[in-house]
Amino acid sequence: MLFSFLSIFSSCAGGYKDLSVEDFGKKLSEDGSVQLVDVRTADEFDAGHLAGAINIDWFSPVFLDDAAASLEKDRPVLVYCRSGKRSAAAAAKLAKAGFKVDNLLGGYLAWTEAGKPVTTYEVERFATASGVPVEITLIKHGSLAISYKGLSIQVDPVGKYGKPTDYAVDFPKADVILVTHEHFDHFDKEAIAALKKEGTVLVTNARCAEMLGWGTALANGESATLPGEIQLDAVSAYNTTEGHLQFHPKGRDNGFVLTIDGLRIYIAGDTEDIPEMAALRDIDVAFLPVNQPYTMTVTQCVAAAQSFSPKVLIPYHFGDTDLSALPDLLPGIKVLLRQMQ
Repeated sequence: MLFSFLSIFSSCAGGYKDLSVEDFGKKLSEDGSVQLVDVRTADEFDAGHLAGAINIDWFSPVFLDDAAASLEKDRPVLVYCRSGKRSAAAAAKLAKAGFKVDNLLGGYLAWTEAGKPVTTYEVERFATASGVPVEITLIKHGSLAISYKGLSIQVDPVGKYGKPTDYAVDFPKADVILVTHEHFDHFDKEAIAALKKEGTVLVTNARCAEMLGWGTALANGESATLPGEIQLDAVSAYNTTEGHLQFHPKGRDNGFVLTIDGLRIYIAGDTEDIPEMAALRDIDVAFLPVNQPYTMTVTQCVAAAQSFSPKVLIPYHFGDTDLSALPDLLPGIKVLLRQMQ
């Protein structure tokens, strides 16, 4: 009791609050405006972290500069480290700089000892119109996982392509599976089988539904309502460059727009900068592929993004393409360069 009292007194005096694992988890799950910060080293972060955390190393000589560049002062900040000591120091410094901060008492060790989930994947965190968190796990290449209000949505799950992914171990059973088209780096019967449970909804194109023998087939321009009252729109995805048309012919494959309580996420699938993109409206997060000859060049990606101006662009499916110029080429759009080869 004395330790708890001293801990609370110390944190209040430092301008931040210490939260228990339960209170920390509750705030994280209920407040979509929260910014979650892991202040451990990059190696510690890569070995496992809380989903949606960004890594700002407390030991960096420019810690506060990095924090100022990555965080918004009008949104609450949750911080954690291994045991709570580094994050307490970081919380005090951030609070002094004007951030509203809560610290995880006991840190990552307490979190994992309580059986709370962690991940080794990068996870981007967004909020719906009513402030509910939406987490997008960047698995690899064209594979994503979306979590909202306990719903698990898998997009183009592929196990053996690139870095192996064990969907039976790394992810819960899926409420929804979306498949854009039948190419091996997007369509994997074994991964789909590992994710399927009673009631799983599969939405894909006609060819994949035929190959699987189940699922709802949507054509370009058609829509569906998913569990959780999520609106799904199937949009065009195809090649336009002469000599590349055979890769993704017009009318066969889908991109998808998900509208989750006002948050609009565009997952383009395999496509070039087609004119239909200009008709997209109010896109909050866009995933655009950048690997010619199969999808877009960097120049095409810029043209595509400029045609509908998403708030956030996450290039994916890019192989060895150099994306380093994209942020400077797209002022006004937040470009997140992540490991999505």
